[in-house]
Amino acid sequence: MINEKALPKGVLFEGKFLDAVKWTDGIGDNIVVRTETGIHVSEKYTHDDNDGYDAEVFAYHYLVEKDTVKLLWKVYDYISDCPVDIEAEFFKDTFPVTDLDNDGIAEVWLMYKKACHGDVSPCIMKIIMYEDGQKYAIRGENKVFGGTDEKGKKYYIGGGYTFDSAFEKGPKEFLDYATKLWQKNIIQKWD
Repeated sequence: MINEKALPKGVLFEGKFLDAVKWTDGIGDNIVVRTETGIHVSEKYTHDDNDGYDAEVFAYHYLVEKDTVKLLWKVYDYISDCPVDIEAEFFKDTFPVTDLDNDGIAEVWLMYKKACHGDVSPCIMKIIMYEDGQKYAIRGENKVFGGTDEKGKKYYIGGGYTFDSAFEKGPKEFLDYATKLWQKNIIQKWD
């Protein structure tokens, strides 16, 4: 991990700096930066009334070559014009850089959730992984405690997910790792 002050000149981002990771692999020297806006009102979106808020997450992958940086990809997602509880944030401890297929090119993993809800319902949850410009995605929802049934057994709402075709056609190691990461973070934790 590197801090914001250690970023090379030319690494630009929107939102508030969350963290960054730096590594070298077969494509060169790399930096990925994650940022979040938190809850705010953005001029990017139309707001139906004065009570709507926005929240955004961003990730940027830069290739560093001598004194220049080149943006390779960007992840962007958001919730807009939400009049109730809003979330758009990365999960803690879900920003690994791996080389699961041992090809000398790193895989970068991002996991986040987003929601606009006024109740205790599941959030949209995503894992986005990139390897050498190829995007892999899992989309679904987390699980929230739904209550206790008449026999005293706890039950949960949500938890479903789907893999995109890149994950389904990709190396088994990617699918296995993604499934473990998803399961580790599937239960909604309230602060």
